Amino acid sequence: MSFFKNIFGQNDTGATKPTLVPWENLTTLAQLDAVIELSNTVTCVIFKHSTRCIVSRTALKQFEHEFDANENLKLFFLDLLAHRDISNAIAERLFIQHESPQIIVLKKEKVVYSASHSAIDATILERFV
Repeated sequence: MSFFKNIFGQNDTGATKPTLVPWENLTTLAQLDAVIELSNTVTCVIFKHSTRCIVSRTALKQFEHEFDANENLKLFFLDLLAHRDISNAIAERLFIQHESPQIIVLKKEKVVYSASHSAIDATILERFV
């Protein structure tokens, strides 16, 4: 039972554990433009997540478990089911194929790293700051 609680992020009381990752929700196309522009001054990370997918949930929890805070990173969370238009815009504007779950690292308005599914690894982010 503990295994399933870890995957689904529940503690013994059944409540969701708070994350220590400083996510900012990515919810508008204008915000995506701002994130791309922001990547000129700070490394930006976009995590694309499907809220109905167990693989995506597992990748997200693993990422959050591995993540070490770094002030030189800005992290953005994209709920694919709620904002598929933004995911499509990411693919079009950044010339990257859509995958889910997916992590995309941006520097100077370019994708410098991306990974999906079990290849998502928060520890690799230190290479890009």
